[in-house]
Amino acid sequence: MRRAVLACVLFLAACAGRPALDDPQLSGRQLNLEEFFAGDLVAHGQFQDVLGTVRRRFEVAITGTWDGERLTLVEDFVYEDASTEQRIWTLIKTGPDTWRGTAPGVVGEAFGEERGDTFNWRYTIDLPLPGGGTTRFAFDDWMWLLAEDRLLNRAYMKRFGVTIGEVIITFEKRR
Repeated sequence: MRRAVLACVLFLAACAGRPALDDPQLSGRQLNLEEFFAGDLVAHGQFQDVLGTVRRRFEVAITGTWDGERLTLVEDFVYEDASTEQRIWTLIKTGPDTWRGTAPGVVGEAFGEERGDTFNWRYTIDLPLPGGGTTRFAFDDWMWLLAEDRLLNRAYMKRFGVTIGEVIITFEKRR
């Protein structure tokens, strides 16, 4: 019985509504990744499983550089259990509003599109697990520019095509 209830909950969570680039814009702000992520930023976030239980929290120090063609993001994660991780993203602007990118662990390339104050980024990545090893996840990553110096990120995570949770992060530019 318990497995049937869990299967129903997972099915309903997978059917939940998701953002779309065609959703009405709620502001007149224009997100330009190369402008927002240039410089030093700090981010705070957490991972929640599909049932809403917070499983992990973290802080990220980010240094972004834009050379007119490439946006490089050096992300230094510190988790609440004091473990650390570094990820370095290299993003290339492929059109006025489109991007592709790579980072260690990313399978193939990530692809994204900006529209107004919104950015959608999709990729598959092998992430380290607490205690060792890695696991492959598919990310449907959404970002919204809330203010000139603040960005909200909500990433939906799947494993074997099933939604397993989300990562919610706020990014702030350091002054």
